Formats: sequence, structure tokens, C-alpha cells
Amino acid sequence: MPYLIDGHNLIGQLPDISLEDPNDEAKLVQKLRGFAARTRKKITVVFDAGLPGGKSPLSNATVEVVFASAPGTADQTLCNRIKSIPDPRNWTLVSSDRDVLDTGRRRGMQCVTSDAFARTLNAPPEPHKQRREKPPADRPVSAEEVEYWLRRFGEK
Repeated sequence: MPYLIDGHNLIGQLPDISLEDPNDEAKLVQKLRGFAARTRKKITVVFDAGLPGGKSPLSNATVEVVFASAPGTADQTLCNRIKSIPDPRNWTLVSSDRDVLDTGRRRGMQCVTSDAFARTLNAPPEPHKQRREKPPADRPVSAEEVEYWLRRFGEK
């Protein structure tokens, strides 16, 4: 399930990135790349007014970075993308903007507020779960083994 994220809304909810930082977008993209790698999800993040507008060189195979072409149009860019997604029920929308969230809900997207997603993004990664081998008891036991253990424990 890919994510469509309202970038500056999310930055405003993160304690370790400031909207006043001139590198705030790049710092968020780095965080999102880590999240995408851990969850194996694709992400599209939209920011207000970048020069030039459109897809950014910050994009990679898992995180697409889009800058709106004019100030204050990220919400419109998000709404346009929401309306054009062919399978919206398979997407998660992250925003704090009521109109953007309403547009996503009308299309059947899973919607998450920026503050809720910020908690997920900042949560420590889960410890790696190692695959356990089946214990020997999960394999068939021969009649000879049963006889051996019965004798060993004095049952025969």
C-alpha cells in the first residue's frame, strides 16, 4: 500500500525537523527513505513551491518527491493526484488538511493525520525477527526411537 504524503504538514509535526530549516525537505526525504526501506512501501511526498515545480531530483526508486509549481498549491496538487489515482483504496494519505483528507476519504483512501504518522515515522524500528528452525519434535519419530526412549525411561 503506497503512501501519498503532504510534506510540510508532516514536517510541522516532527520534533527533529523544523519548517524554518532551509534543508527541511531533504531531511524529511531521508527519513521517508528509511521508512520505505523498512516497510517496503513506495511513497510520494508533495511539498509547497519548489523551483522548479514537478518531480524533484531528490526522488529515488522508492520515494517520489514533488514540488508544487506555485506557493500554496501543494493541497491542490495532492487533490489532483488523489482524483487521478486509479486504485485509491490501495493508498494511504497522510495530511492534516481537512479538504485534502476529505478528498481522499471520498475516493476510499486510508487516511492518517500527519501527527499520527509522525509518531509512526519516529518510532524505533522493530527488532529483526529471526526465523526459527523447526524443533526436532516436529519431524516424524520412528518406531525404533520410541522403543529406545521407552526403555531409557523405564517404561518397558
